[in-house]
Amino acid sequence: MSVLVALTVGLVWWLVAWSLLGIGAFDAFLVTVALVVGAAAWMIVKPFLDQIMGREAASGEERGAGF
Repeated sequence: MSVLVALTVGLVWWLVAWSLLGIGAFDAFLVTVALVVGAAAWMIVKPFLDQIMGREAASGEERGAGF
């Protein structure tokens, strides 16, 4: 869900920056890419950080065994 929110916020930023602020389309889109990659990386790493810090045990699917 957070990746979808990051994508939506990034695309809104892209349109506003490109049309109203005069920033180049590619330059504004790089911010969108950075937001989505950051959100995806957080979704991938968060279960492992929770497990390391002892908050909760990661399930098999979160560890990559749920293929």
